[in-house]
Amino acid sequence: MRLTRFTDNALRCLLYLAATPSSTATVGEVAARMGMSADHLLKVVQRLVSLGYVRTIRGRNGGLRLAKRADAITIAEVVRATEPSLALVPCFELCNTECPLTGSCALAGALAESLRAFFDVLQRRTVADLVVAREPSRARGVR
Repeated sequence: MRLTRFTDNALRCLLYLAATPSSTATVGEVAARMGMSADHLLKVVQRLVSLGYVRTIRGRNGGLRLAKRADAITIAEVVRATEPSLALVPCFELCNTECPLTGSCALAGALAESLRAFFDVLQRRTVADLVVAREPSRARGVR
């Protein structure tokens, strides 16, 4: 299984915001730290805002902050909310009925079990578990 870049960027954005809990961060700042375009990160942030994980603050000192406590956001819920499909194989998709082994194949069951185990682990981890809070260098006046 491979997570999409969108999900990876969503998780890294949440981790960045959790690491700087007492300050706001701009999309440009986070994008620069993550080595990606601000336009792409803006799409990620818009999704995180719509999901209720991030809030935006307008104005001169505005930016992004977590909308929930970091220990209230599980990695599993973020992955489920940002991945377009969790179908490990085509037969996981309801619209796919072309497998000649349907009814006599145990592969789908084994993969479904492994996906459940994957999410069981991620359900036990929160954003807070995966980050050490720190103040960014910009808050100390250093660049």
